[in-house]
Amino acid sequence: MADQHESIDLRSPPVDPSAAAGHSWFPGPPPPMYSCTLTPELVAKAREELQEKPEWRLRDVQALRDMILKEQPNLRTRLDDAFLLRFLRARKFDYDRALQLLLNYHAGRKAWPEVFQDLKPSTVKHVLDLGFLTVLPQPDPNGRYILCLRPGKWKPNDYPFVDNVRAIYLTLEKLIQPEETQVNGIVILADYTGVGMSQASNPGPFLAKKVVSILQYILHGSDLRSLHRNIPRSVLPEEYGGTAGQLDMCAWSRLLLDCEEEFIVEFCQPDPLEGVVLPDSMLFDGEQGSGQDDDSFRGLRSQLYYCY
Repeated sequence: MADQHESIDLRSPPVDPSAAAGHSWFPGPPPPMYSCTLTPELVAKAREELQEKPEWRLRDVQALRDMILKEQPNLRTRLDDAFLLRFLRARKFDYDRALQLLLNYHAGRKAWPEVFQDLKPSTVKHVLDLGFLTVLPQPDPNGRYILCLRPGKWKPNDYPFVDNVRAIYLTLEKLIQPEETQVNGIVILADYTGVGMSQASNPGPFLAKKVVSILQYILHGSDLRSLHRNIPRSVLPEEYGGTAGQLDMCAWSRLLLDCEEEFIVEFCQPDPLEGVVLPDSMLFDGEQGSGQDDDSFRGLRSQLYYCY
């Protein structure tokens, strides 16, 4: 069975201690051998909301691993505990639904080559430099990291909007690594300041809204009082009426760029679905990436849904 997975390293991407040391505000990637990092409070929350029983956790992971090897022996996917736990938590430890989600995860990447081909931080450095997105250094009181999107920073003549989607996806992939995020979720703060007719007439910003619609997000307008009712000023930068200093657009960019090798291991590999027979119920086909109706976004939405 192991021979069928030789082309990809199935362990967690290696931890670079020097890189992690420079980003102490954000947790590093999980170690190769799983060790629970959840606080007692989050363990209780996961038990109540995700049906996660600590005493059965590794047994459940092994059950999903066995299903993958039995039902999809040709699937080139990571099989380490930390990776598989993402899918179990996203589907409340329902093995069948977790396996379906894992297949969606890989099938969506195949259906959207313009988003996922050669997906690594260096290919979206121009997006990061422009300030299209960042992650605030402090989570909200519910432990959720805040992804700040600023579509007004993008101009249609600068580069294709799909590059913004690639940057969003890389950011969400990084955000979902810590177990705390898998339990607490993510908040997206969408700041449409500066969005004009040139952006409004382009389908890109509407794609961005669809991309993040399955996560909790706050639409920031000119009235900051509504924003502060959802996110306290203590975690917001001065630009949004907060007390957490000026908005730093560089810290998250540096963090992602320092993870280049990690993403190469994760995404720049041979097609994980080669030789895999997908169930008839799969939603993905080769034509969906070209359309602009709601159905054409289902693949990407499924990619992001496991972040919840």
